[in-house]
Amino acid sequence: MTTETDQTEEKLSAERLERLNANMARIDELTKRMVAAMGRRKQSDPGLQGPGQDMYVKAAAAYMAEMMSNPAKMIEQQVGYWGKSLKHYAEAQQQLANGKLSPPEDTGPSDPRFKNELWDSNPYFNFIKQQYLHSSEAITQAMDDLPQLEGADKSRVSFFARQITDMLSPTNFLATNPDALTKAVETDGESLVRGLENLVHDIEHNEGDLLVSLADEKAFKVGENIAATEGSVVYRNRMFELIQYKPSTDKVKETPLIIFPPWINKFYIMDLKPKNSLIKWIVDQGYTLFIVSWVNPDETYRDVGIDDYVDDGYLTAINEVKKITKQDQVNAVGYCIAGTTLSMVLSLMEKRGDTSIKSATLFTTLTDFEDAGEMSVFLDDDFVDGIERQVAERGYLHSYFMSRTFSYLRANDLIYAPAIRNYMMGEAPPAFDLLYWNGDSTNLAGRFVVDYLRQLCQQNQFAKGTMEILGETVSLDTVQTPLCAVACETDHIAAWKGSFNGVKQMGSEDKTFIVSQSGHVAGIINPPSKKKYGHYTNPKISGEPDAWMDAADFNEGSWWPRWEKWLESRSGGEIKARKPGIKSHPVLEKAPGTYVLPKEAAE
Repeated sequence: MTTETDQTEEKLSAERLERLNANMARIDELTKRMVAAMGRRKQSDPGLQGPGQDMYVKAAAAYMAEMMSNPAKMIEQQVGYWGKSLKHYAEAQQQLANGKLSPPEDTGPSDPRFKNELWDSNPYFNFIKQQYLHSSEAITQAMDDLPQLEGADKSRVSFFARQITDMLSPTNFLATNPDALTKAVETDGESLVRGLENLVHDIEHNEGDLLVSLADEKAFKVGENIAATEGSVVYRNRMFELIQYKPSTDKVKETPLIIFPPWINKFYIMDLKPKNSLIKWIVDQGYTLFIVSWVNPDETYRDVGIDDYVDDGYLTAINEVKKITKQDQVNAVGYCIAGTTLSMVLSLMEKRGDTSIKSATLFTTLTDFEDAGEMSVFLDDDFVDGIERQVAERGYLHSYFMSRTFSYLRANDLIYAPAIRNYMMGEAPPAFDLLYWNGDSTNLAGRFVVDYLRQLCQQNQFAKGTMEILGETVSLDTVQTPLCAVACETDHIAAWKGSFNGVKQMGSEDKTFIVSQSGHVAGIINPPSKKKYGHYTNPKISGEPDAWMDAADFNEGSWWPRWEKWLESRSGGEIKARKPGIKSHPVLEKAPGTYVLPKEAAE
């Protein structure tokens, strides 16, 4: 005769078996979808998948040379590594011999990847963690201590060695991740099935390639809850849509302001939530604001190069703003790559005697690529040759490759942590507007991306004064426009020191340089209301970057008000606020326009 308890256990067992069978059916269906999605993957050039063999040969040769010339040093490194490993193993064995099911005391540095208490309290997980950290330290030290490698070669070897150690972290594998294992047990494997669903979704979304979703794509809609500052498209050509924003003040400054965002990403990084929107803040300060929304290139833009972006982009946009506002001059802003190109436009205009730009502001902009920061590891011929072959075949560089490249600069934060959350924990990506924008990247026109990488990044032609734009040779020293440059202290894309060195060489007598705390995006999108990141100022723009920083003043809070005060003094008097569009430039549609939308939405 069964008891009530037996019946309850049988019922629970039956329910678990039913869930298991349902999950197995879902896994079978998802596996078929994943195979089908991966079958749609287009082949890409091998040069885009990793560094060329030359780097490995150089690293191996340098290691062998060091081993032959300084064997004592190499033996010392090996002994140090094995000594740490054996010491930890012996300590763990001693704990067990004493009847303690606990690891030895962990005195190593904290690592955000190992937050779960089991990494410190459980002997199994603690041993795996410690062995991984010892191994990573040994590999990193071995690569850093190769005197035969110098400069770019050493930076590349160290960077890709770090990529390998980051990839091999035990947190990235189910069998050695206590968080994922615990959740799998607690959910009877449901978390793993949801994780597989997330994985299949990402592979399908990227046409067979894998790019981890960073944000909930359903949580945001461009033009509704992001990129929602009120405005209108007042001009459009094959390169861009020109948006004019509706004024929020009765009076505005006489001189209009136009922003050129980077065409690697979309302009609404400056117009996320209203409280973080630089665009809304500028409008609220009483400026007639225009912004360029670049087209997302496809194969028909194969032959579009830097000249086209300058002529059909910058020069055209500036002239249209002048017509709409009936002004002879504009103030201009360029962000990242758009700041680089704006700087070349300033030089071009100086050569032509064109005074259309009254003042210029550069956000996180490199103009001298002698020191390209962390991005330099991707600027050698092995990668650039691969890109050149890829765009020769397709006509453009797919956004996937740029997104992946930038993600690897912060792999733990932008690849592995999101992958663990999405695929191993089975959690949905967060509803985070900044990460949504980060995943909404754009393609690059074929000729442009090759010319930019060859002429600017590799050959540094602008800084050397050999760059040709629309038949004119442009250079840093011919930039005479009043200038304000804002760099970011921890920028991994446009290092602040490189930005400083470029601005230092510009010919303008009126130059302001500001370094904001934080990185490429957070340092720029830093509204005063947050009271979060401060900034550094020093009026003397000369000498070495470190000396400039040592003598700089630290200022609490956002740099936005300081910049606005600088801009106001170059924006003329106040006039009645301008409504978007005029008779010759009627409103075409509401902001944010169509170029910023995903292709399926635009169609």
